[in-house]
Amino acid sequence: MRRRISVLASTTVVAALLATAVVTAGTVTSASASADGDKSRAKNVIYLLGDGMGRTHVTAARERYFGASGKLAMETLPAQGHVSTYAVEKGSGQPGEADFHPNAVTDSASAATAWSSGVKTYNAALGVDAKGAVVPTMMELAKKSGYRTGNVSTAEVTDATPAGQMSHALGRGCQGPVYSDAACQDIAVTGAVLPTSDVRVTPIADQIARNGTADVILGGGLSRFDAADETALKGQGYSVLGSIANQTTATKTDLAAAAGQKVFGLFNKGNLTIEKSKSERPTSAEAQEPSLPEMTSKAIELLSQKKALGEKSDKGKGFYLQVEGALIDKRSHANDAAQTLAEVKAFDDAVAIAQDFAKRDGNTLVIVTADHECAGFNIIEKGTFTNAEAATPPANTDSGNTANNSTPSRPSNSRDAARSTGIINGAGAADPKNFGPATFRTPTDPAGVVDGSPEAGLWLSYLSGNHTGADVPVYASGPGADQLQGTVDNIALFGIVGRALRVIG
Repeated sequence: MRRRISVLASTTVVAALLATAVVTAGTVTSASASADGDKSRAKNVIYLLGDGMGRTHVTAARERYFGASGKLAMETLPAQGHVSTYAVEKGSGQPGEADFHPNAVTDSASAATAWSSGVKTYNAALGVDAKGAVVPTMMELAKKSGYRTGNVSTAEVTDATPAGQMSHALGRGCQGPVYSDAACQDIAVTGAVLPTSDVRVTPIADQIARNGTADVILGGGLSRFDAADETALKGQGYSVLGSIANQTTATKTDLAAAAGQKVFGLFNKGNLTIEKSKSERPTSAEAQEPSLPEMTSKAIELLSQKKALGEKSDKGKGFYLQVEGALIDKRSHANDAAQTLAEVKAFDDAVAIAQDFAKRDGNTLVIVTADHECAGFNIIEKGTFTNAEAATPPANTDSGNTANNSTPSRPSNSRDAARSTGIINGAGAADPKNFGPATFRTPTDPAGVVDGSPEAGLWLSYLSGNHTGADVPVYASGPGADQLQGTVDNIALFGIVGRALRVIG
């Protein structure tokens, strides 16, 4: 393992791209701006990302907290559609090119690059295309154009989604403060080994601490940074909450008191603590971490303040803020439905805060979506069980035309006691053999019904422990939101945001 390497390329390779061009539909072109009367033009953009949040995550959270006839805040936004999320293989061209090679299931890094830079790339890549070339990010373009910028996450801020706006890396594991060739010089796209001074093999933490891409950075990941990073941040005028040099995490009290143009606050050495755990342990040290809604509210406050902008009126440029509910994905990987639902609810509370600001402001585009679906989350019929629990999984006997002669069957079907001991958030939760569904009380269940009981109205299961290739939902309001009606690809989000802010042609 090695320590810090040069970050000079952060101000050369990337700066050169930003100085000479903007990007449109993933292609570098000369700069141009939309007409002042363009109805898709927004002063501010708030981009909220529920990591791993598929359509069923939204449905399940709605039924859990508001009942079948209720709505989450995100579901009240007027424009609604779906986003396709596929990635590409290393060395692939872009869609429509002869050497285009899609990969049906994306990871968070390639998805983050799609919406932040407008190009398809391979899984694990950040801010580079599938052939390893550096591409500008939307946050870099917005910053260069005079917008204030913010990046908020419940994960480490060096993790894929926030890092996708603030760094360029051949491998998402190149986070810092130490690095390895395997993590940072993952360039099988060419087979060559890049020099260690290249931005693409510079630890992500080093890039974030030095490139000033985001004015407000809030989240986890303190252990990824060290004293030299703190010095670099303070040298650029950041107010650093807590202490990086002493590895002292910031608290929600520190966040509440934060002020100024640039604020850097990390509230856990790793990912932030799940909301369910904090609510069950209100006196713990982890309970001093701010919630995603609290970080979102503070980020909007800091980014929208006129005094910090030096403005005497509201005629100046606004801000671009990305907010990630990261733990939806991380708890879906663990097939933990209870914690997943609580994280969707916290994310939706952050959406409500963003939408409240947008209503007051009158010129803010709010986009709510996901990078990919995680784990094949499903709502199953009350009282049933999953194929994984079955003594005899379903057979499909087909003797000809499937429309007329197929005879799907589950002969002698029963639950296998060795594979399932009951509902997993009930008495069987501690059994590693348990494949059973999780059950949750809904607002319309009769009095006395509790989570983990057979009588609970919401039965949930998982297909896998990893990502799937399903389309994800998108909800939007404000200028340009109508472009998100129907189905779009994730690289289209780059263009929609870029045109709203007039930073691409």
